[in-house]
Amino acid sequence: MERRVVFILALLVAGELQGTSRSEAVGYCSEYGGSPYDYRELLCQSLVFYEANRSGKLPSDQRVEWRYDSAVDDGAADGVDLEGGYYDAGDFVKFAFPMGFTMTFLAWGYISYEDGFVQAGQVEYFEKTLRWATDYFLKSHTAPTTIWAQVGDSDLDHTFWDRPENMTMARPSFVLNETNPGRLIGLGEHTRSDPAYAATLLTAAKELFDFANTYRAVYSDNIPEGDAYYTSSGYGDELTWGAIWLYRATGDDSYRALAEQFYVEFNVAYGASFNWDNKKSGCNAVFAELLGGEYLTFLQQNVAEFRNNYVTTPGGLHYFSQWGSLRHALNHAFIAFKAADLGIDVDANVEFAERQVNYALGTNPSDRSYVVGVGKNPPTHCHHRAASCPDIDVPCGWTYFDTPDPNPHILYGALVGGPDEVRLP
Repeated sequence: MERRVVFILALLVAGELQGTSRSEAVGYCSEYGGSPYDYRELLCQSLVFYEANRSGKLPSDQRVEWRYDSAVDDGAADGVDLEGGYYDAGDFVKFAFPMGFTMTFLAWGYISYEDGFVQAGQVEYFEKTLRWATDYFLKSHTAPTTIWAQVGDSDLDHTFWDRPENMTMARPSFVLNETNPGRLIGLGEHTRSDPAYAATLLTAAKELFDFANTYRAVYSDNIPEGDAYYTSSGYGDELTWGAIWLYRATGDDSYRALAEQFYVEFNVAYGASFNWDNKKSGCNAVFAELLGGEYLTFLQQNVAEFRNNYVTTPGGLHYFSQWGSLRHALNHAFIAFKAADLGIDVDANVEFAERQVNYALGTNPSDRSYVVGVGKNPPTHCHHRAASCPDIDVPCGWTYFDTPDPNPHILYGALVGGPDEVRLP
């Protein structure tokens, strides 16, 4: 397996099916071949998924033809332009907290395994995927100590089953500032092709980091409308994550000193996990890569915990949690690949990581793929409103939520949640 290609499987949860346009029916990506799976095609289809979740006015080179402009007036009621960004999973709220994690993870994958993107012909698409989010974050960052952290009310959003183009419910915007603080995101992950834009992102990233460090608070305490869906367990790992990435971006030893201070202060070495809420194992991997020394040992311990301290199903799945069991398995597979790249327990970590990726693609007792539009017998009934609705000129509604029929559109590249505790092949 080419580790430089496979990382991208892990990021958002949704699902798929049968389309009407020719390009949708045959897919948007070329077949490259490969064994046991076509990882380059997978990388391409994974980026297509993000196009399906775009909010705002869509560009002329949009490949997902069944999506149109939506939510173009986001923020207008508050006098700000919050058009753009990505909808969350299969719904229509825009949460900066998980969106920021997802884009940082994507950028980290590119920085780590650029050759894979080059081989798959996906560099330009990756940069467009990332910039769709960073443009939105720059709009959301309206002052040095201000970030608009959420658009849409989750409870209202969940009363609506239709395509995003047809939304009529109120879409309130929620802000974090000096009187209502919280730690959310970092900017400036990757814009090598546009140095001026990269400098703008880096300035914003420094401002947001200073804001978060000065006004320490858990963001979800100050945005109750998001608390039930993306509750933050604490800000310590985010401060550490932000500081070490700023050190990588700038080489400024003051960020390194802060990162190492936070690493100890917030006990980042222990409690292995890597997801939108807990970045500890991600921190350990970046620390190990940049600083070496004892951080290599802590990373080794984190990945050994993944391999040895959690249930492994009879089919080989690393079962960390029932809530998106595959996203956890694949996130942790990425950390294992990073450890192997640093010479840590190479054989064991590569075997563990490859097993998780191939399980998601069909090497499992169910003999089926869990990635929409990819591999054999892929999912056909995902929880994704836009994909579940027919073409734009046909009414949608809750009937399409309840139908046993496959989704009208194929949500290529989407990773479904995976087996739960009752179905653990």
